[in-house]
Amino acid sequence: MTKFRDLGDDVARAVAFLSRMPMPQRHFANHDGRLGRTVRAFPLAGLVVGAPAALLAILLLALQANVLFTAFVLVAVQALVTGALHEDGLGDTADGLGGGRDRESALTIMKDSRVGTYGAVALILSFGLRASALAAFLPLLSPVGAALALLGTAALSRTAMVWHWSRLPPARRDGVAASAGTPEPQAARMALGSGSILAFLLFFAAGVPFMGVLLAFAASGLVVPGFGRIVSRKLGGHTGDTIGATQQLAEIALFGSLALTI
Repeated sequence: MTKFRDLGDDVARAVAFLSRMPMPQRHFANHDGRLGRTVRAFPLAGLVVGAPAALLAILLLALQANVLFTAFVLVAVQALVTGALHEDGLGDTADGLGGGRDRESALTIMKDSRVGTYGAVALILSFGLRASALAAFLPLLSPVGAALALLGTAALSRTAMVWHWSRLPPARRDGVAASAGTPEPQAARMALGSGSILAFLLFFAAGVPFMGVLLAFAASGLVVPGFGRIVSRKLGGHTGDTIGATQQLAEIALFGSLALTI
């Protein structure tokens, strides 16, 4: 019983970390804010965070709403639920990697709250690519199937965050990611395993062809480590921004793969 209670606490803490969804305060009693064990619940938290968009997808598709309108509404709802945390990470990371001459200048740029050219372009492409991909494959699935595909992507893209976080050292000692601690190895393995299984089952239940599921995993498996290598080479480690950017890149890769194969 204690193990289930601990897992429930971790899910609530992960949802609070990854979104703006309010969670009961009892889950944070005597908690020091570190997330070393909590990362094991990131895939489950992805399901919770992705649920509003998934439910809205069922409604809009059942009403036969315009598919491009539906796609943009779903992307907008996802940004509202998360407080655009992941988009903020993508924009800051793009500005830092694109505009920074060296490690220190890149990290300084990433701490600046203003959005530069690289960040603006990255955000435009992120919203555009995700919405166009959704518009391509949503009509080919049933309303429930579309919702399940969204949930599978939500779980796997949060799993990708754990991979990035656990594989790279912190680039800053005073950053958000550093203050949240280092993922415990067992918790990271649990997240990677459960997230992959959840996503596979949800994609399969959604009606995604087997080759489509394989392509989605392959695309994510190429994009996420590739981005990690770029970040490691330029920054020397992860930041809260690069963890958020990882979610965005994984989601783009997954949606794009589904658009190509369904």
